Amino acid sequence: MKLLPYIKIARFDHWFKNVFMLPGILVAIDVDHSLFSFELIFNVLLALLAAGFIASSNYIINEILDAPKDRLHPVKKHRPVPSGQVNIKLGYIWWLLFFAIGMTLSSFLNSYFFYTALSLWIMGCIYNIPPIRSKEKPYLDVISESVNNPIRLLLGWYATGTTMVPPLSLIVAYWMIGAYFMAAKRFGEYRMINDKEVAQNYRSSFKHYNEERLTMSLVYYVSAFCLFFGIFLIRYKMELILSIPLVAGFTAWYFHLACKENSPVQHPEKLYLERGFVMYTMLTAVVMTGLLFADFPWLYELFAPTRV
Repeated sequence: MKLLPYIKIARFDHWFKNVFMLPGILVAIDVDHSLFSFELIFNVLLALLAAGFIASSNYIINEILDAPKDRLHPVKKHRPVPSGQVNIKLGYIWWLLFFAIGMTLSSFLNSYFFYTALSLWIMGCIYNIPPIRSKEKPYLDVISESVNNPIRLLLGWYATGTTMVPPLSLIVAYWMIGAYFMAAKRFGEYRMINDKEVAQNYRSSFKHYNEERLTMSLVYYVSAFCLFFGIFLIRYKMELILSIPLVAGFTAWYFHLACKENSPVQHPEKLYLERGFVMYTMLTAVVMTGLLFADFPWLYELFAPTRV
């Protein structure tokens, strides 16, 4: 038995998505500065490791159950499972093993983190496993996959040891920006296949989708994100309003990437190759982090609510 195919289906390169836990950590610390300690560093590293194993468990079941359809995809047919490099029975054992490791690591933190990590795995099951298999249903595929975004936010939040609940507006905003990313991926996939019949055979949701409908969904998700993010910053952190031009530029650039031939947003783990976009994203993240811990009282006076 060759080990490499089994390592590949765990998609360790996708662990970078756990960076979406970082805002949860930072916002929690901003709310309660006492959470910051040397112990927190260890807990965050443990949380990242636990989340990584849970995510890999989801990727493994995704690879196994997607294999029949992946054989119809011009690129994904070369993956380890559809190309016959993985024993399916061992694949299922691999799936459960990663889940067990992730949950064991989660148990060393706190019950809030443990059950949030469990919800991440359950959403992976809902997304991939019949009879629900939400990835085959238009719009629900995007909504159910992108819910992992706020779950990762909560994982970061509870990794700090807090028992508070984060603002609902932030949770929904995080969900909607995740839906925007996922819809952009669908948009890029549809344009890359460029054949309605082939697209439908590969993914059932493409029976309903077309470029216009996917574009409309992108507009909806990014609009919802902006509205809920606006609610969050006005109620909890007005300083973040100064980051709006950068955030708007980020969403516009991401859509530009989605429109490119063989769009890189189909494979987010390879977006690092878009150096200009990566530099801009890092600038936006640094500015937002600085504003999160800044204090500008004049902003609250400038945007103070008025009544007529």
